[in-house]
Amino acid sequence: MDKAAASQPKDNRAAVPEALEAAEAFEVADERSPVIQARFQKAQALAETGCPLYPNTFRPRHQTDQVRAELGALTAEELEGRDERRTLAGRLMARRDYGKSAFFDLQDHAGKIQLYVRRDRLGPEAWELVRQLDLGDLVGVTGTAFKTKTGELTLLVSAIELTSKALWPLPEKFHELSVELKYRRRYVDLIMSEESRRIFKLRSTIVSALRSFMAERGFLEVETPMMHPIPGGAAAKPFETHHNALDRRLYLRIAPELYLKRLLVGGFDRVFELNRNFRNEGLSVQHNPEFTMMEFYQSYADYEDLMTLTEEMLLAVVRAAVGGDRVTHQGREINLAPPWPRTSFLDSLTTLGGAPEEVRVDREAALTYLASLGGEKSSRDPLGKIQAKIFDLVVEPKLQDPTFVVRYPADISPLARRSADDPSLTDRFELFVTGRELANGFSELNDPLDQRRRFLDQVAEREAGDEESMRLDEDYVRALMHGMPPAAGEGLGVDRLVMLLTGASSIKDVILFPQMRHEG
Repeated sequence: MDKAAASQPKDNRAAVPEALEAAEAFEVADERSPVIQARFQKAQALAETGCPLYPNTFRPRHQTDQVRAELGALTAEELEGRDERRTLAGRLMARRDYGKSAFFDLQDHAGKIQLYVRRDRLGPEAWELVRQLDLGDLVGVTGTAFKTKTGELTLLVSAIELTSKALWPLPEKFHELSVELKYRRRYVDLIMSEESRRIFKLRSTIVSALRSFMAERGFLEVETPMMHPIPGGAAAKPFETHHNALDRRLYLRIAPELYLKRLLVGGFDRVFELNRNFRNEGLSVQHNPEFTMMEFYQSYADYEDLMTLTEEMLLAVVRAAVGGDRVTHQGREINLAPPWPRTSFLDSLTTLGGAPEEVRVDREAALTYLASLGGEKSSRDPLGKIQAKIFDLVVEPKLQDPTFVVRYPADISPLARRSADDPSLTDRFELFVTGRELANGFSELNDPLDQRRRFLDQVAEREAGDEESMRLDEDYVRALMHGMPPAAGEGLGVDRLVMLLTGASSIKDVILFPQMRHEG
């Protein structure tokens, strides 16, 4: 299409009323529909004057934070001597009218700045546009900076253009979005909430810091399949899908572990992946079925090496994100400076959780104690799984400061290397902070025969009714038979790390578009 012809007022007048007529039926039952209809009418009036409602011609050359950094410290007198024009674009967030002049607050991704518009400076055509503007509209402006009598840095506007007409009103200034709408309509939350914008900018910083740390230590970032023929790498229920061309069932990955360890077999000694996992589980303040993990594997290392690496990594990330070693989470200060204490899984049950000594070795005693706590019990569960349920109830909530829990039972660690001094335990750790698991790592099992036996144990549990038990992955066993170097690996919950460093209380606060129950 010819660009000049596409921008002709006549075409705009012809097309827009038809679109607006169709839009008038949009959610007419909404209680704010009179307000929305008024916006449609303003849009129609602008369109009929030939004003494009959604042009793509304006190009900002400055940002609000740049203007403030360059001019904010200057006095009113110093600004008077400068006639440098600034060109910005953003959303109108507030308006104060004074007859033939008006003040606006303009918000871009970097912040806000006050605008001052005057009829005598803009001329009648631009002033008519100003009269038709609504809060939420996107505009481009050019002007010079000055300071008001109250010392507010302000842009005296000499030119203004509409860049996008907002047909739906923003929430009222003094009425926050409900929690429900905050997650369902994240785009509105980000417009209205400086705190939400802060969280997601900080998330980006955290992810960048993780990648930088791994690259500096020689880890190769890789991408492995999101759709697996056999779900593996964790105990979880997968999402299922079907590939039509191959006519086979596939599963969204619950973890990338088994593919990353295939890369160790292939000769990559240090690999990591930062990406999504999917688990078909419930929704809670700690769980979203789609979540972000960073998994990494290092040849010729053990779980002790990774605990030290984890301390160094999180300290580097915390300093990059917040500029220090301490964060405040839900009103409690957390000191993340290493070294962090370490306690064995079995010891923690009695010393921290107050469980009787018998639960360490006696399955029936552990079942009885779990029942006394009101926990979910099963006659099929092995001792380690019962102990893990007890741990979740009586130990985990007490682990507020960074703490490594080590040496987990083998029957709940099917991919971890057995401890040399006690084969019933594994060289595994989990990191807990603020009562939540943040990371899980272990020395890797690289004995193919032992791995196959443990897979078969998991298969037996699955056949007995445990839907989260792992399945037999013969190709992975075959890979181990080619020889995998001794190694250690770890999975880090990125969403939970962001929760820790931003002070968020729910995982939905740190995921841009969390999964929600069906609306209505």
